[in-house]
Amino acid sequence: MSKEIKVPAVGESITEVTIGQWFKKDGDTVQMDEVLCELESDKATFELPAEAAGTLRIKAEEGDTLEIGAVICVIEEADSGVKSEESKSEKNEEKSVGSSSSKKTGEVKEMVVPTVGESITEVTLANWIKNDGDYVKLDEIIAEVDSDKATFELPAEASGILRHVAAEGDTLEIGGMICKIEVTDGEPEASSTSDPKKQESMSASSTTEEKENYATGHASPAASKILAEKGIKAEQVKGTGKDGRITKEDAQSALKSTPSETEPKKEEAPREAIKVSGSREERREKMSSLRKTVSRRLVAVKNETAMLTTFNEVNMKPIMDLRTKFKEQFKEKHGVGLGFMSFFTKAVCVALQEWPAVNAKIDGNEIVYNEYCDISIAVSAPKGLVVPVIRNAEEMSFDQIEKEVVRLATKARDNKLSIEEMTGGTFTITNGGVFGSMMSTPIINAPQSAILGMHNIVERPMAVNGEVKILPMMYVALSYDHRIIDGRESVSFLVRVKQLLEDPTRLLFGV
Repeated sequence: MSKEIKVPAVGESITEVTIGQWFKKDGDTVQMDEVLCELESDKATFELPAEAAGTLRIKAEEGDTLEIGAVICVIEEADSGVKSEESKSEKNEEKSVGSSSSKKTGEVKEMVVPTVGESITEVTLANWIKNDGDYVKLDEIIAEVDSDKATFELPAEASGILRHVAAEGDTLEIGGMICKIEVTDGEPEASSTSDPKKQESMSASSTTEEKENYATGHASPAASKILAEKGIKAEQVKGTGKDGRITKEDAQSALKSTPSETEPKKEEAPREAIKVSGSREERREKMSSLRKTVSRRLVAVKNETAMLTTFNEVNMKPIMDLRTKFKEQFKEKHGVGLGFMSFFTKAVCVALQEWPAVNAKIDGNEIVYNEYCDISIAVSAPKGLVVPVIRNAEEMSFDQIEKEVVRLATKARDNKLSIEEMTGGTFTITNGGVFGSMMSTPIINAPQSAILGMHNIVERPMAVNGEVKILPMMYVALSYDHRIIDGRESVSFLVRVKQLLEDPTRLLFGV
């Protein structure tokens, strides 16, 4: 009776394999589950076990490419049960020989991919240094794994018989199982034979295999892929792996040593890393309650609102000319300087009354429209960002706004602001320009729906009536919640603010 051995399915996307090496010859007697040959795909290497005991008849040679399901060999099974009894007795003898020096404890050590770095989440099994079924000692290197940053050696975590779980080329997550070790007491001795001629032939054949076998000069799947991509033949690379196998590192080294067709060959001495002396100390501080609250609220705003930002630019020359002309008289009469904040606050109040959605907020399933303008002014305090509120700013004059800004800013710097002074607000103005900011996208101060960002004033060439003029320009940004405010309303609001700032006399006449 004959048993056909076919190429097994070894993966979803693999349709064919190549015979790498026959471990048995045509006509040899094989036992059940004995490894017959080695199959290679474009991803990994697999061993083909015998599905029955009998005489092997090879149908495909080393190097042949076969499709999944194709016949690779035939096993002619024994007719009588004599041979099977003999094989059983031989196995029992082998077991008794092995048990004389080593004994399985029954413990199985499962080895998983260790943590090899903070940002590394997966590795690739580059090369098995020890074969499946080999005896390994504790801390002996059994495999090499590659990450996107470096190559690491995998030591055995126990002494015993190695059982592969993952194949070369497999990608494993950190913590994924890579192999098992059947723990034994002591190291097994090699079984001896009573036939001196057979022993002599075995030692001669093993010597030949040590000198050169199929693995010599053969590239692993990962190395084959690298060499194929760059057009380098395996014969041009010297393997440093087990039995002369070409590893991934050998392929990469060959790439580095192979000169480019376009670049001249240069010989450079290896450069050593620059060593400098300096402090490597770190300092940790506990976050303040204010910082934690601000952090929590800002993250919540980013996650819970449909925030967008629209930009425009403002010619600040008209306001600067007015300040230059009246600042001395203004300060003499009101006892406070005339700053930019009063102009922006007045302009924002006028625009908010014309576009009430920008001055609204969401409360559950309702939109609350505010008929007043409580303007929050973002101030940088020693303990962090605070946002005191100017109440009913739409009813205030320039000097009242300036005085309130100075009062709130002074209390913020002295950490004397009350909860009431920082509560509420229907719209926020933040001025990053005092720190040199050119442009930014400010984050909404919840539960408000919009925030205006001021920036630094920079002289730029601008086209005015067909002529180029140098003007002091400021970028302004409006971040808004798209759930309440549509694009038309946000852009129109910002254009109205720009119009009022570029012609501040409109603020006096309400037009």
